[in-house]
Amino acid sequence: MLKSLALFILILCTTLVVTHSRVIQASGTNIVQQICSKTPNPALCIQYLNADPKSSTSDVKGLAQIMFNVLKSKASIAIDKIIKLTITIPPKQKEALLYCSIDYTSVLIEASQGTQALQNGDPSFAVDNANYVTSEANGCENGFSGKSPLTVENNLMRDASTITSAICKLLL
Repeated sequence: MLKSLALFILILCTTLVVTHSRVIQASGTNIVQQICSKTPNPALCIQYLNADPKSSTSDVKGLAQIMFNVLKSKASIAIDKIIKLTITIPPKQKEALLYCSIDYTSVLIEASQGTQALQNGDPSFAVDNANYVTSEANGCENGFSGKSPLTVENNLMRDASTITSAICKLLL
């Protein structure tokens, strides 16, 4: 009898834990979808946020912080590409590449400041930081006469920064 009761309690507890975890997961997915639906590119927003496991348990501020981390990651990727390009790029494009390296270093700083602004309860400054990232990506792209070797990175950065800005605006 005691074994049957223990088995029943074990099954009941397991069922409750599984059911509760599904509810939490569903509500986390729901907030990502709700927030991303208010951004200029909902599908990309969902892709970026769902790539971070913390998004399922984050609030709007947490999602904005995740997006600032996306900006940092994308900036690091762009800087790595810039370093590789310095070896192979034609000499007349090296100056534009130098400016892009400055732009993307600024992106790292702006994204860190945006995260700090959110932590300090200043979403307005975080919006400004995200918008500045957009202008840095545009500056890099426009610095080349002709086709930029960083078009893909610049476009991804612009998209991610406009999503970040839109999420931060929800905190105003």
